[in-house]
Amino acid sequence: MTSPTATAGKSRSRNPLVTVADVIRRQPKPVRVLLGALFVVLLYLLPLLNPPLISPSQSDFGAVLFNVSTYVLVALGLNIVLGYAGLLDLGYVGFYAIGAYTVAVLGSLHAHVPLLLLLPLAALVATVSGVLLGAPTLRVRGDYLAIVTLGFGEIIRLTAVNLQWVGAAAGISNVPRPPSVEIFKLPHVSWNGFVATIDLDNTTTFIKFGVLDQIPYYWLALTVIFIILAGEKRLVQSRVGRAWEATREDEDAAELMGVPTFKFKLLAFSCGAFIGGLSGGLFATRQAFINPESFPLLLSILFLAAVVVGGAGNRWGVIVGAIIVSYLPEIFRPFADYRVLVFGILLIVLANFRPQGLLPPKRTVRARQVDEELEELEEGAAHV
Repeated sequence: MTSPTATAGKSRSRNPLVTVADVIRRQPKPVRVLLGALFVVLLYLLPLLNPPLISPSQSDFGAVLFNVSTYVLVALGLNIVLGYAGLLDLGYVGFYAIGAYTVAVLGSLHAHVPLLLLLPLAALVATVSGVLLGAPTLRVRGDYLAIVTLGFGEIIRLTAVNLQWVGAAAGISNVPRPPSVEIFKLPHVSWNGFVATIDLDNTTTFIKFGVLDQIPYYWLALTVIFIILAGEKRLVQSRVGRAWEATREDEDAAELMGVPTFKFKLLAFSCGAFIGGLSGGLFATRQAFINPESFPLLLSILFLAAVVVGGAGNRWGVIVGAIIVSYLPEIFRPFADYRVLVFGILLIVLANFRPQGLLPPKRTVRARQVDEELEELEEGAAHV
């Protein structure tokens, strides 16, 4: 019989992402800090570098990166709800839409509130919406909760279609942009094959939030992601995170042990809504125009796919999943109308070979190894 250690070693060696993470984790702390700082700088410089192997030829790379960053932000929020607390939310796009409409309505249609106040306000309104939705519905579980949240997302969209106060089907234009601070210009890198040259004629103004250049929006979203990651890490490592984990694994047992599960589920729901509203506000200010068609049910499915593909419960896993879900359709753009089909086939293949996600939490891997060991023991006992 294969020992647990050997089985664990085999399983971990099959995933190159986990192997790289383990190699980095074994380095001294100063080396890890230096590598992390270089990686962060690389992320900020990525749209200026235009790497030929990952920069889509038929799309604005800055716009693609902003789209990827909003998916990452949404996936982090949904991971709190689904990955940590185990609440199946199929209507997450509703919070995303509430954040976007808060920015648009109060920044353009009925008021002219500065954007620096609008983004926190969008997150706050979405949080209140999460509490109002979660208070009466989080007492149901599983499929029933999925149906309720699915209806919530669709109700938000239909309300936006029929309510004239929020622009109805015509939508809202002239959504305010962030204030610009034009300090200096950064040149882009152009590539001739694999030979790089600095193109002084193609520059990005730091930080000018205009119409044509999407790179400053990407920098803004990336900064928000780092802030959310810092807060989320402290929250998950606290008593709150342990309560979410206990609730997700066995809600009845957690209640018997004295964990107020409803309170912590409502907290997870509101935290997820906060991040969803914030990402929706960022989306609205980049687009400058929104309407109900900007928030279809398909978005909820893609948000959920990002979390599941990456590995629910692992913040780095859902980031990888969000990048895949949002970036692969751009890579497949040359396939025109078939790109969604190709993307779907790849997701099916992934679901078959990695059903627990690309980077599942360690406890999920350990639980699967224990199950495999038990199955081997049962098969061995049956043959005796």
